[in-house]
Amino acid sequence: MPIHALIDRVRQYDPSLDEAWLTRAYELADAAHQGQRRASGESYIEHPLAVAGVLADLEMDRETIAAALLHDVVEDTSVTSEQVAEQFGEEIAQLVDGVTKLTRIPYQSKEDAQVENLRKMFMAMAKDIRVIIIKLADRLHNMRTLASLPPAKQHAIARETLDIYAPIAHRLGIWKIKWEIEDNCLRYLDPEPYREIVELVAKTRREREADVQQAIVQLREDFKEMKINAEIHGRPKHFYSIYTKIKSGRDFSTIYDLTAIRIIVDSVKDCYGALGAVHALWTPLPGRFKDYIAMPKPNMYQSLHTTVVGPTGEPLEIQIRTWEMHRTGEYGIAAHWRYKEGGKADQFENKLSWLRALLEWQKDMRDSRVFMENLKLDLFDSQVFVFSPRGDVYSMPAGGTPLDFAYSVHTDVGNHCVGAKVNGRIVPLDSQLNNGDICEILVNKTSGHPSLDWLSIVKTSSAKHKIKQWFRKERREENVLAGQESLEHELARAGVRVDTARGELIERIATRLNYATPADLYAAIGFGDASAQAVANRLRDEVRSDNVVDFTKLGRKPVPRKNARRSSGVRIAGVDDVLVRLSKCCSPVPGDPIIGYVTIGRGVSVHRADCPNVAYMNATPERILQAQWIGNADLTHAVEIEVEAEDRSQLLQDIMGVFAEVKTQVSSVTARVRRDGLAVASLTVQIHDLDHLHKIITKLESLKTVRRVYRVTKRERVAP
Repeated sequence: MPIHALIDRVRQYDPSLDEAWLTRAYELADAAHQGQRRASGESYIEHPLAVAGVLADLEMDRETIAAALLHDVVEDTSVTSEQVAEQFGEEIAQLVDGVTKLTRIPYQSKEDAQVENLRKMFMAMAKDIRVIIIKLADRLHNMRTLASLPPAKQHAIARETLDIYAPIAHRLGIWKIKWEIEDNCLRYLDPEPYREIVELVAKTRREREADVQQAIVQLREDFKEMKINAEIHGRPKHFYSIYTKIKSGRDFSTIYDLTAIRIIVDSVKDCYGALGAVHALWTPLPGRFKDYIAMPKPNMYQSLHTTVVGPTGEPLEIQIRTWEMHRTGEYGIAAHWRYKEGGKADQFENKLSWLRALLEWQKDMRDSRVFMENLKLDLFDSQVFVFSPRGDVYSMPAGGTPLDFAYSVHTDVGNHCVGAKVNGRIVPLDSQLNNGDICEILVNKTSGHPSLDWLSIVKTSSAKHKIKQWFRKERREENVLAGQESLEHELARAGVRVDTARGELIERIATRLNYATPADLYAAIGFGDASAQAVANRLRDEVRSDNVVDFTKLGRKPVPRKNARRSSGVRIAGVDDVLVRLSKCCSPVPGDPIIGYVTIGRGVSVHRADCPNVAYMNATPERILQAQWIGNADLTHAVEIEVEAEDRSQLLQDIMGVFAEVKTQVSSVTARVRRDGLAVASLTVQIHDLDHLHKIITKLESLKTVRRVYRVTKRERVAP
């Protein structure tokens, strides 16, 4: 789509648009992406133009359209956020930054990177909801063009989209995007059922549309007599919705609402008038009427839903709404982007209460997998509506309990809960709440407090977070002591000095794990939020033993030699000038815990403490010596590493670019493609120390399509 077509579309709903200003945003993006192409082969600028087009369909403001044109320039080109702010203002720069991934920060794994990018996006959403609307439009166009990517990539992107972005679109009420991305996800995640459903729908379409058209003719005649001005049309059911019903056990032939009738009128009064006319014309099915006008969904959706026995004797679903409700139903929160001008900020904030709750509990979530599972659960739950005794309505996840309700009312109500009444009757705290229940929480502020058993009762992440928060605060001291004891026990098992759990080293580890102090880390271990074994392993990897073992264990002292290889940078049993050689089987580097092993005629061989060949040495423990590194920044050590990645063009070039960037010499390199399609590059590199090695591995892991980077250790029998 050319830029002038986009401008024409925006000008239809925003006549005051500054065309030259929007054209400048396009020109900057076009110049920045010059020479870049997408996997489909098309020029990269077509992508931001298409994203901006999706947002224009949602009638978003000019700032959002400009940010969409620029949304990839900071991430994929040399343009900086500062340059965007300088040319187009801070507001647009912040929108662009909100959708920019944290690609320049190294992470331990791809899961960690995904979590941190989602955290960043949610924080940006909290400041400006337009960030996620841009991101949804971006993901929608990516799904439309997914066919050009390899199957593995298609599946991964479709899975993430269905797990994260479709539920967000649902929560924000943007059905126009939700349905399309769900259908596209199904196409790549379960292609066979997708094709079957498409064929089944196509076979029955003509007959179904004729039945719906007959019903529409009858409705128009009745509305004309009642003087209700209404637009009536059929609404086809989306493929993913049909798929979920079939997966739940329904047969395709029993799904009657493949095409529903949507009635759009001018006022709320006309909605109920139209409902009366529908029920007078056809018999309603019991239990199938839902009034989302009196009780809107959390995502602001409003409509009357009813199912009747239609003119052909088959069930027919009918939706009735006003034009304003229809706009909100299609565009959701995007229909309310003018809230700043309308003075309804408080009402707008209330609609995003679920986002506030999500941001609250995710702050303390450090485990990537736990974060992702809780995020999916909180985004994708179905909702029930529960009333307080005063008539306030609370949206709860299906399967929620009175405890979840108590914590949704207020943290103190949850913490001091001692019982609950549902519809006037006392019920257990693990009872399941149903739609329309009236729930009353019984509290005791003097003796009531949370129980750890509650963690297995509550369903919402927010409630779980508040219960854990109480225990962290109230039992911090005992958690600190318990955590420290657990860590010291693990260190003893790992053969590391117990006093390592105190001092500068543990402070460094705590900081790296995002804890303010070692006490906070101990408390997390004591409470179960952190693993004592994982922390002990981190300490073991970094500790440099100061223990010295005397050579008298061997019945002799090491004799300093003039020609000793001091360039190794290793001290053996407190003596510097011992003839040593660094073993090639594990290639130790400064920072690795090491041991020495006395050989006959070749001095002392130095191995990593975790070298597989240490098992052979244990047969002659009298020949094992303590060894430690001597600081020498000029020395380098050969290390073998391997990189596994999905094969692509310029992969090896990108790998070598990392070594050029960090000024690291590569002694040798070989590359091959395995039968499973993965490319493996084996490299021998010159490393100064362990930090240097970790820096290189982290940078390599961040490269596109790279799956794994690891250090090579060979198992071989140790020479005597």
